[in-house]
Amino acid sequence: MNQNQSNPTTGYLGNALVKGDSISQNYSADEVSEYLKCMKSPAYFAKTYAKVINLNRGLVPFDLYPYQEKMFGHFQNNRFNIVLACRQSGKSISSVIYLLWYATFHPEKTIAILANKGATAREMLARITLALENLPFFLQPGCKTLNKGSIVFSNNSKIIAAATSGSSIRGLSVNLLFLDEFAFVNNATEFYTSTYPVISSGDQTKVIITSTANGVGNQFYRIWEGAVQGANEFRPFRVDWWDVPGRDEAWKKMTIANTSELQFEQEFGNSFVGTSNTLLASEHLLKLKARSPIQTRGSLKIYHKFDESHQYAMFVDVSKGRGQDYSTFSVIDITARPFLQVATYRDNKISPLLFPDIIVNIAKHFGNALVVIENNDAGQVVCNAVYYEYEYENTFLESAVKSGGIGVTMTKRVKRIGCSNLKDLIEMDKLILTDAETMTELSTFEANGSSYEASQGNHDDMVMNMVLFAWFVSTDAFGNNLENFSLKDMLMEGINEQAYDDLPPFGFIDDGRSSTPSMDTYDKMVNDLKQWNSL
Repeated sequence: MNQNQSNPTTGYLGNALVKGDSISQNYSADEVSEYLKCMKSPAYFAKTYAKVINLNRGLVPFDLYPYQEKMFGHFQNNRFNIVLACRQSGKSISSVIYLLWYATFHPEKTIAILANKGATAREMLARITLALENLPFFLQPGCKTLNKGSIVFSNNSKIIAAATSGSSIRGLSVNLLFLDEFAFVNNATEFYTSTYPVISSGDQTKVIITSTANGVGNQFYRIWEGAVQGANEFRPFRVDWWDVPGRDEAWKKMTIANTSELQFEQEFGNSFVGTSNTLLASEHLLKLKARSPIQTRGSLKIYHKFDESHQYAMFVDVSKGRGQDYSTFSVIDITARPFLQVATYRDNKISPLLFPDIIVNIAKHFGNALVVIENNDAGQVVCNAVYYEYEYENTFLESAVKSGGIGVTMTKRVKRIGCSNLKDLIEMDKLILTDAETMTELSTFEANGSSYEASQGNHDDMVMNMVLFAWFVSTDAFGNNLENFSLKDMLMEGINEQAYDDLPPFGFIDDGRSSTPSMDTYDKMVNDLKQWNSL
């Protein structure tokens, strides 16, 4: 039953291994039974009839690992699937066998295979062709077209292969979209934005995204984290190195010895750490956890109730309100330790003429919070309106005499200090972020020359609120506002104790040539050590 009952008259264009179009098939009772079993279970179809190329043994039956059987069930039960898998775990071949099963038993479906390069997508289509050629004829749906870029079956289902680009599947009605190694796709955000309307147009469309980790900040990372946190429709499936038979601690030790621990974590550990040039180290980005707002009003999100015993400050970034960059602000509880992000606003269509009204109302809600506005470009319009038209006195003035002295000019120096301080505050747990958009923007806030900015296709307006805040807390104006607050002292809290803990134990040795130091001498040494550590 596993052998093709083929001959040149039933093959496709001379390929005796592929059933041609409109070939009648007489089924035995056993074949009908097997057909029904395969139709109901992609795992049964794969392990019973699929063949794949093994690096050492050539063409062999597809012997499914336990995780691969679970993966097929995952694909069956969910519309939106995202798979994070270690290198060389068989995720791609599992996916393409599932695609062949889907096309075979689901008529009139369009399946798209998209990869970083067109050649990679076509190579995956070639794997499907190989598996098709080794199916018995009673399972094959017959072929109308079979080439390097597409397969069209007699049941009117088709599989196409292409590179990921904004126009690759535009205009098509896709029933199943497969994106392979999506973390490595260039301009993935732009591609996904243009593609999503295609895959969301039908209520049964399925999506399968697979990849190994490739740092934080890319579209794959954002979808994966959203899936793990239940913030989107995708359902996560993870394949770790120990899920693959033959990989144990001895294998891990050997692999690390031949490469490096960092490379092992990236290639096999499903770790997003180590490949990003973001402001925050990857391990700190991964620790950030968004909270749900307690109140949402349009573009305003409030995460914590106002506490009249606390002081608050608002940090504002202004755009032109033309649907591109966002006008944003973050309200920070500056009395709390660590500092706490309590409210945010983000809107790319609000006019600079209307934005001041929102700023003043929310600032008053938080106890007449100090308002610090970036006054570059359209920010000057907002600064003047808040201070002069609304007469909001608790507006920060960089200068009370010079023109344009309301607010803060975001110079290279201000941004450099702000970025440095923001990194220290977050990584040393002195600032708690609550807003998901702020965290998402931080994950794409990358080095560009000697500065930082959003990576291509992303935004950094929420981050710039926090950069402005981080610069401001190091100024005398902030220190005077909070009774001589010192950012240096705040960052040093806990460091001294750790430094003492890290010192090796020491004592005194009597070598017969000098007397043991007195307790006064000992106390002086300890005091000298403390003074040295505080420098």
